[in-house]
Amino acid sequence: MAICELCEAARLTEWYFEDDLCWVAECEVCYVPMIVWKQHDATPSEEIKGQLHQRLLAVVDSLFDYVPYIDDNMRNIPDHYHAHARGRGFGFGNPPPRKK
Repeated sequence: MAICELCEAARLTEWYFEDDLCWVAECEVCYVPMIVWKQHDATPSEEIKGQLHQRLLAVVDSLFDYVPYIDDNMRNIPDHYHAHARGRGFGFGNPPPRKK
């Protein structure tokens, strides 16, 4: 049985936040903040999804200097809910700007 990378939660990049519901870290592929639901399921309820997105946006607001949008198109790992806080002009090798 294959191990889910997101369930494994290896700390390969910088982690920004963790609680009982989720963790937020730098995506190792695109370098933007990414939130991962700790439950191995692709479809959280709207309530849970809202809580996850709030946490992700709070991390971006506290550490980064850009206006994010939530991208939860789960391209590479479609069976475990996660979402990225993307912006314009960075990502995929060019990390987002940090607050000074």
